Amino acid sequence: MAKKAKNRSAPAKGLRGGKAGLLLSLGSSALAVVRASKQVRRARGTHDKLTTADAVAGLLPLITSAALVLRQLRGRRRENPEAA
Repeated sequence: MAKKAKNRSAPAKGLRGGKAGLLLSLGSSALAVVRASKQVRRARGTHDKLTTADAVAGLLPLITSAALVLRQLRGRRRENPEAA
């Protein structure tokens, strides 16, 4: 009989549903954006267009992720204004 695979993302998913988890996710996204923007600046300093394009392409999903988390936080604030 085959064993069932453990769902390792379940604890993180439960944490992310709460306000603390959303704030933690937003903070990590913000740090990743800062790190990626430094990489873009370094790549632009070398005047290598391919490296710059790669750094910018890596930055876009991070910005999108941060925007999605912010939208979730704003939605929570609209649902429950006295708790925010």
